[in-house]
Amino acid sequence: MEKDLIIDQSPLGKPTVYRGEYNPDLLFPIARSPFRKDLGIESSLPFYGHDLWNAYELSWLDNKGKPISAIAQFLFPCTSPNLIEAKSFKLYLNSFHQTRLNDLDTITGIIKKDLSVCAGSEILLEIAPLTTIHSCELGRPHGFCLDNLDIEVDEYQVNPSLLKTEIAETTEAVYSDIFKSNCLGTGQPDWGTIVIQYSGKKINHESLLKYLISFRQHKEFGEHCVERIFMDIWRCCQPVN
Repeated sequence: MEKDLIIDQSPLGKPTVYRGEYNPDLLFPIARSPFRKDLGIESSLPFYGHDLWNAYELSWLDNKGKPISAIAQFLFPCTSPNLIEAKSFKLYLNSFHQTRLNDLDTITGIIKKDLSVCAGSEILLEIAPLTTIHSCELGRPHGFCLDNLDIEVDEYQVNPSLLKTEIAETTEAVYSDIFKSNCLGTGQPDWGTIVIQYSGKKINHESLLKYLISFRQHKEFGEHCVERIFMDIWRCCQPVN
C-alpha cells in the first residue's frame, strides 16, 4: 500500500507540461526503505555503493543568453534515504534550458544543492560542457560475458531459486548486456548491463543468466532491482564477498 501511494503521488504516467524555467519543485523523492523492507533489509545495509546517473543533454543559457550544452554525471550514495524518481529528475534538468546562469560553478552548485536536499544526503556531480570534450568512448565491463551461453529460457518473473552454485571456489567477474526489467510506475522497459564480482563457490553461469533473464517481466525501480539481485545472490549462493 505504501509503495502504491508513492507511485500515485509521483509524476509517472501523468500528462506533463514542459517548462524552461528553473524549478527545483519538480524533483520527486522516493523513500528507499519500503522497498528494502521487502528484501529483509531493516537497518544497516549489507552492501555499499552508489547510483550513477548520466545526463547527455543538459543545457542552459549563459549570462548573455547563449545556450551551453553539457554532459553531466551524478553519484547518489546508496546510504541516502531517498532516490529521485527518474521522470522528475529529467523534468528538473530540462527546466534549466531557458535559465540564464553566470558560469559552470553556478549551475553545478544549484544542482548539487537541490539533488542533495531531495536525496536526503550529499551527492557528487560533474558537468562537462561539450566544447571541452574531444572524445567520448563507451567502456566495456571486465569479466566473462554470460550472453553467449546456449540456454533455454521459460521464466520471465523473478525466480531466485534458479541460482545454483558449483563445488569449485573462484574469484571472478561476470556481466550481461541483455538485462531488462520494467518501471514500477509506467511499465516501460528499463535496459541495462549487470556486472557481478564475487569470491566464493562458483555460481553456475547458465543458472545466473537464467536468473537475470527472469527479471524480464518484473516491475520494479532499477535501483531496487540491483539491490534485489545482490540480496538473492547473497542468500542463495553465500559468496565470501
